Amino acid sequence: MKKILIIGAGVLQLPAIQKAKGLGLQVAVVDMDCNAPGILYADCYFEVSTNDVANILSVAEIFRPDAVMTLATDMPMRSVAAVAEKFGLHAISPDVAVRATDKIEMIRCFETYKIPHPWFEVITSEKELDTLLVKHLPPFIMKPNDASGSRGVILVDDIQEVRGAFLYSKSISKSGFVLIEEYMQGPEVSVEVMTIKGQTTVLAVTDKLTTGAPFFVEMGHSQPSVLSNEIIEKVKDIAIKAVQAIGIDNSPSHVEIIVTEDGPKLVEIGARLGGDCITTYLIPLSIGVDMVTACILLALGQEPDILPKYQKGAAIRYVKCKKGILQDIIGLDKAMSDPNIKHIEIVKKVGDKIIPVHSSGDRVGYVIAQATTPLEAIRASEKALNEIKFEVKEE
Repeated sequence: MKKILIIGAGVLQLPAIQKAKGLGLQVAVVDMDCNAPGILYADCYFEVSTNDVANILSVAEIFRPDAVMTLATDMPMRSVAAVAEKFGLHAISPDVAVRATDKIEMIRCFETYKIPHPWFEVITSEKELDTLLVKHLPPFIMKPNDASGSRGVILVDDIQEVRGAFLYSKSISKSGFVLIEEYMQGPEVSVEVMTIKGQTTVLAVTDKLTTGAPFFVEMGHSQPSVLSNEIIEKVKDIAIKAVQAIGIDNSPSHVEIIVTEDGPKLVEIGARLGGDCITTYLIPLSIGVDMVTACILLALGQEPDILPKYQKGAAIRYVKCKKGILQDIIGLDKAMSDPNIKHIEIVKKVGDKIIPVHSSGDRVGYVIAQATTPLEAIRASEKALNEIKFEVKEE
């Protein structure tokens, strides 16, 4: 029996764990959270941080996997790469993992290869911030060098807010580095990509909906993109160039791009499957490709089938809910009665505290729909959301 080590056992990794078991693999997972939901589906569990490379290598010595992977999370890619390098498995190299997870290394790579990107500066102190303000005045974006899920990302549009925003972003950054970037305005998309033996294929361009300023948390995605064919081709070209610049040769990628007045510009790239149900639900619903299974097979050294089977519309929309203590949830059955609705997930439970959405972890739940077109799928998901009522007691 082939064995796979999956880095992480949380909600985001659960589809990979379940699919791997369905393929008849022996599955080991590592996670610091001993209550992580994926543990129940795995054959072996090791209580180790997903970012603890040294101890994960020790786990791999014990388990001796035939494949290693994670799903929809950035920093564990360094652990994946380390295990793959030591045991001769199929994944990106440690150098590529750094370029794909260190935002400063990443954007410098884009600059070196002359791929469209925002202007940027790197600072670590308030003194450097003062120097930067001589050159650049708000509006601009501040983000930690090594965070994900929109944590610590903030738009600064008032000179009076600069210092507080810097301290906020720096508090999230483990390295202490803060990236200052041009505030790019325009439609935001992501590009879902698979690179197999150096050959990169774009599977989908995903339209995105965010909370907007100041935190830009994603509140919806839909496929295929409704942007013009001309723009979509430019977006695909930039995504492929970004994959090549980072050096990704055998991995999925999730590339984020903003279509500005000056044309599409890169935001970030992840050498992993996109999260937010983009690759676990939307891709299968929109083109019939199982990207999770494809990634498992790729990690095993096999060449997966990523040929689209059909073209439909798929969308996810996240719940908007006022802050307070959740008292009751009404209307789930009615929302699910629409045949276009494929999945509803409420991640908060009665008694939980609902807070304003400043990062992806603050979201309450979501609805996923499939229809003939993306606009029809969006309408179906939004209609279902309107059927669900959240009773919240304000504090």
